[in-house]
Amino acid sequence: MNDTLNNFKVTDRQSFIKFLDLLRKDLLDDPENWENKTLPDFLEALGAYTEDVQGYYNNMKLDINADKPDWSTFADIFKGAKVYE
Repeated sequence: MNDTLNNFKVTDRQSFIKFLDLLRKDLLDDPENWENKTLPDFLEALGAYTEDVQGYYNNMKLDINADKPDWSTFADIFKGAKVYE
């Protein structure tokens, strides 16, 4: 994941739109760093990571409740689905 994408802060709908554009560019520019390159694989990982994202937050000791998501939670899920197995 490139540094721009990794460090991009999603705070609202407009920044989430920009994040999705960066994510798409990351796939086009750096596909070897994507575990889930096809739409079916990505969607499967998206569902699985959505289920497991609270564990990530807990392990990282982040005070985030995935059951009350905001735009940054959605961005975290999409970033996770990029590499989640």
